[in-house]
Amino acid sequence: MLHIPILRNGTPYESIEQIELVHYATGEPVALISQANSGLVSRDIHRMDRDILEQFTCAELIAMSRKAGDIFLNGTVPCGNESHSFDDYIRNLSATTGMPVSYCRNNAKKIFRIFDEIGRVIAGLTRGFDLTILDRGYGDDEGRTLSFYREANCLGAVLPSNSPGVHALWIPAIALKCPLVLKPGREEPWSPLRIIESFKAAGVPAEAFGFYPTDHGGAGEILRNAGRSMLFGGDATTRAYANDPRVELHGPGYTKIAFGDDMADDWERHVDLMVQSIAANGGRSCINCSSIWTPKNGRKIAEALARELAKVQALPANDPNATIAAFANPDMAKMMSESIDGQLGAGAEDLTQQFRGSGRLVRKDRIAWLLPTILWCEDREHPLASKEFLFPYASVVECPTAEMPAAFGPTLVTTAITNDKKFIASLMAEPNIDRLNVGPIPTFQLSWDQPHEGNLFEHLYRQRAFQLQPA
Repeated sequence: MLHIPILRNGTPYESIEQIELVHYATGEPVALISQANSGLVSRDIHRMDRDILEQFTCAELIAMSRKAGDIFLNGTVPCGNESHSFDDYIRNLSATTGMPVSYCRNNAKKIFRIFDEIGRVIAGLTRGFDLTILDRGYGDDEGRTLSFYREANCLGAVLPSNSPGVHALWIPAIALKCPLVLKPGREEPWSPLRIIESFKAAGVPAEAFGFYPTDHGGAGEILRNAGRSMLFGGDATTRAYANDPRVELHGPGYTKIAFGDDMADDWERHVDLMVQSIAANGGRSCINCSSIWTPKNGRKIAEALARELAKVQALPANDPNATIAAFANPDMAKMMSESIDGQLGAGAEDLTQQFRGSGRLVRKDRIAWLLPTILWCEDREHPLASKEFLFPYASVVECPTAEMPAAFGPTLVTTAITNDKKFIASLMAEPNIDRLNVGPIPTFQLSWDQPHEGNLFEHLYRQRAFQLQPA
């Protein structure tokens, strides 16, 4: 039986308490995973060498990161008590999460891209200053004297199981000389473990990594004791840390596509863009579009999207045509579907079911799927107009463009389909929009030199005032 250990400062450790990971469809055992208790997590973080990566320059760590990317994509690395190829990784990733194999491969390519373009990524995070400043502690940059110090003893990350692509957000920490303490998602230890082993194979010291499969108590210890951390989860998970500046929150994105008055009559040209933005990655990412805003033609847009997305079928993960992920816990899918149905009517209508001729919940044996759902909401204040779920789901609402920015609420990504300079200016001035795309750009299309949710360098480092007496 494959066993996934805890990594304590990079050293494998088998605990007495273990859980069994099973195949999402068959229930057959895939691996045993050692579990860390909260006391062990806290103790190890305090014993971690915060300066383990200071022996390298940023340039050296960037080179190691690039090498790690090649190993991640093409190499064979330890996976617990076995050695796994890339194909082994993809097979296990799909087996325990229910994600389509094609979806797993696409997300793995995103992870590789962050490795491969790490120099560009770091330049974007640091605004392009000379990285030898971090090596020396100070330096000149275009006539300015800059000095930074790292506030974090390590970067902790409490990770999800739904989207492997999110690991791209913490990978740059190594090039920024910051050790990592990771809690993997329950069904997805595969990506963070393979990334760690790829870094180690590329020459990064094992002591720079902690890997702690653990419960909520252990996750809390990471968030309390890591100097800086990332937390992935829904509103209920992230709410408790909303006012803690040490914790960078990655919750629902409430990502939007907005039409300006000048483009609302040309919506048919952008149906494919909207469908892709809603359904890419199985609809499971915070950068998937969850609502379409338009000053007019709302119902027509909703009907066109529903007609296209009603064609999506529930298929096994190994089917090359599979585009949505199964839920290994069918009760979760049932609960989501019932939550939507319970709020329909009185201004919210599910148009996808009308074109599909059947409900959204599909069950087979021990698993379930939720088929894409498009709602037409006559009232933008309807509760379902501002919801986000772990499957392709979006509402369509009408709203005057002058009112849109203030009405949006927190929004990770907004794609504005308009040439109206006044509307664009109002969107640029809106602090609730984290990333703004002007023009028909898919919401999931990212540029890694521009962080789409927080800035890791600014999360880890603080600029200090610095003066040096000339010799």
